[in-house]
Amino acid sequence: MGGELAIYGINGPVATVLGRTELGMGEMVFVGEKRLIGEVISISEQKTTIQVYENTTGLRCGEPVEPTGHPIRVILGPGMLNNIYDGIQRPLRTIEDISGCYIAPGLDIPGIDCEKKWDITVLPKEGDLVKAGDIYAKCGETTIVEHRFMIPYGISGRVQSALPSGPYRVTDEILRVITESGETAGVALAQRWPIRKPRPVKERLAPDTPLITGQRIIDTLFPIAKGGAAAIPGGFGTGKTMLQHQLAKWSDADIIIYVGCGERGNEMTQVLEEFSELIDPKTKKSMLERTVLIANTSNMPVAAREASIYTGITIAEYYRDMGYHVAIMADSTSRWAEALREISGRLEEMPAEEGFPAYLPSRLAAFYERSGIVGTLGGRVGSLTIIGAVSPQGNDFSEPVTQNTKRFIRCFWALEKSLAYARHYPAINWNSSYSEYIGELDGWFFKNVNPEFGKLRARLKNILGEEARLMEIVKLIGSDLLADDQKLILETARVIRSGFLQQNATNPNDAYAPIQKQYLMLKTIIKLYDRAKELISRSVPISQLKESGAFDALIRSKYEIQSQPEKYGELWDSLEAKIKEIEDKYIQ
Repeated sequence: MGGELAIYGINGPVATVLGRTELGMGEMVFVGEKRLIGEVISISEQKTTIQVYENTTGLRCGEPVEPTGHPIRVILGPGMLNNIYDGIQRPLRTIEDISGCYIAPGLDIPGIDCEKKWDITVLPKEGDLVKAGDIYAKCGETTIVEHRFMIPYGISGRVQSALPSGPYRVTDEILRVITESGETAGVALAQRWPIRKPRPVKERLAPDTPLITGQRIIDTLFPIAKGGAAAIPGGFGTGKTMLQHQLAKWSDADIIIYVGCGERGNEMTQVLEEFSELIDPKTKKSMLERTVLIANTSNMPVAAREASIYTGITIAEYYRDMGYHVAIMADSTSRWAEALREISGRLEEMPAEEGFPAYLPSRLAAFYERSGIVGTLGGRVGSLTIIGAVSPQGNDFSEPVTQNTKRFIRCFWALEKSLAYARHYPAINWNSSYSEYIGELDGWFFKNVNPEFGKLRARLKNILGEEARLMEIVKLIGSDLLADDQKLILETARVIRSGFLQQNATNPNDAYAPIQKQYLMLKTIIKLYDRAKELISRSVPISQLKESGAFDALIRSKYEIQSQPEKYGELWDSLEAKIKEIEDKYIQ
């Protein structure tokens, strides 16, 4: 070979180079005459193994392998928001302009436009002290998000020179810094960061603030903290993607990173179309202005599917370091795990359970551990919340991906096929789901919503638990033989299921429920239950209470009332009037 590296073998997305090489583990390389992008994943005295992130059809033995000297990485700077990438941060809109509907092999396009000029405000002056993480410049990336340029990790010292504020490209060097070792370092606007390496932080903070999603079953029963990690497991057709769309649309995160990992192309098209049409409720601007989409669909190269998760979370960490609250939607981690399994099989590694590689748990842990609310190097507070969908085959939650995911997350929203088929959205099973953040978030709800919020939530859970127990009896003897107080539990549980837990994603009053509305609905349901229980204890038949229409009126209220407290006062007055009429009739 005369020192030049050449392909010795090809097995799907895996290529090998024979003999000892100078390539480094994790190094990015260009493979073949078309310069396909690849990454070194195994090194031995006998051979070096490379996984290729593009289609290897037509690749031949003997074609060259070109080292780059650096790991696979993304470019970080303005222009990522309102953009759509493939799994290795190649902008798909730009690729479409170059090669049409299909991605031509060997396209190495930077993730952001390096020729576009941004109106930059430069903050430090000559002689100022700066350190890693400090914000040294700002610009408006979109009309609703300010991009904050940070001193790169590893650079601290005194500013030797600084350009004045004005229009600059992301490749322009804005500062010259004399470091503590006496060397001079240039600081450009854009940074590059290896996707598999977590960005450093100063400290990790306690997750004590909820991510408000507007979905009642989540915010009230199974809340997730900003900086938390959650999984949405469910079989085909249970609404995983739909729920993630809703969370991306309505959650109070500042930035949304949506990763379509191995999903169908039409689903990603739907995301793009919906987000471009949706108006952000907080800013009244397009939702895409605070969203990054990463599309690695099921027909794209499987190796890039494995990388897409890391690409998304590295971009998310970058915005977190600016001091933003970021939420990343990974749809789905099962497709990502399947990519690991396929590549592992190509490498002839010893398989573990169901053919997945033995390192599946450690890879899942490394992914979910990058969530958290942190104090950044620059002294700001930012958070990264991870919400990963899991697609167990046959809705079997005992399969390896679901079981291993449960070890590393603290919020589990289990989707139920029977609920989905009954058109109950979200189809989250309240008996098998859980959140371990409730204890840490109770203080926030006590202070910001109402001191009795936690007690009302506990009572609602008790009613649902009682319903589950009673339904076992109903299956044996029917509901007619139940006592009236037991029938009241079933009727109240129906109100909770249909009027509180179920939401209509297309109804403007019900698609998003502010947390104060959730509290008022919860309070009204429990008040009605207590009032009805009182009358039943005084021998008023449950049939009369049901015929009054009070329970059905409470269910309808979710469509008729948005969040006005006075409206719920009026609703309770009307319910109380119906109950009082029954009370006067039966109790003298």
